[in-house]
Amino acid sequence: MITIKSFIFNSFEENTYVLSDSTGECVIIDPGCHLKEEEEELARYITGNALRPVLLLNTHCHIDHVLGNRFVADRFGLKLFIHATEQQVLDSSSAVSMMYGIQMSPSPAPEAYLAEGDTVTFGNSSLKVIFTPGHSPGSISFYNEAQRFLISGDVLFRMSIGRTDLPGGNFETLIKSITTGLMPLGDEVTVYSGHGEPTTLGFEKQYNPFLTQTV
Repeated sequence: MITIKSFIFNSFEENTYVLSDSTGECVIIDPGCHLKEEEEELARYITGNALRPVLLLNTHCHIDHVLGNRFVADRFGLKLFIHATEQQVLDSSSAVSMMYGIQMSPSPAPEAYLAEGDTVTFGNSSLKVIFTPGHSPGSISFYNEAQRFLISGDVLFRMSIGRTDLPGGNFETLIKSITTGLMPLGDEVTVYSGHGEPTTLGFEKQYNPFLTQTV
């Protein structure tokens, strides 16, 4: 049984996730911790629950999702995994941070790349990688079939979708990622997004204004 713990970090109010199971192993997804107290909050949860981080994952590499990459990598000795197409976004993160006036420690380089159909494992648990570009060129989502949940990054939100006006974004591509990559998973799947509260694919199919005309 996977426990999902979420944190709201940085001025963009980004959702960082720690997924753990009964073995104590855990993965950290999209660490947005920026302030010292945010870093301490994340570390306190992990150490306080005797968790053993084994993987650092980014759904995509926009600045708000990678601010804590260096801290997590250094603190817990983790390697980073992203989609290959997202490398260009990661490479630009330091320049983007300067544009926003945000100080950040440069993210470590990825250890390896994840691709559509790959499986990420920790403890007794697994996450399937789904390639879901459109918000960014190499966005990926992580799906757990046993518990029917999805970590979607900024692909899909409650009653909304990720913005597509940033470099590498494309509205048609994003809609296709949602309708062909996510919706077939089933209405009951819970979606944990990069911002905001959880939702379900069924709710979004029925009420999301970006999707009601397409699914």
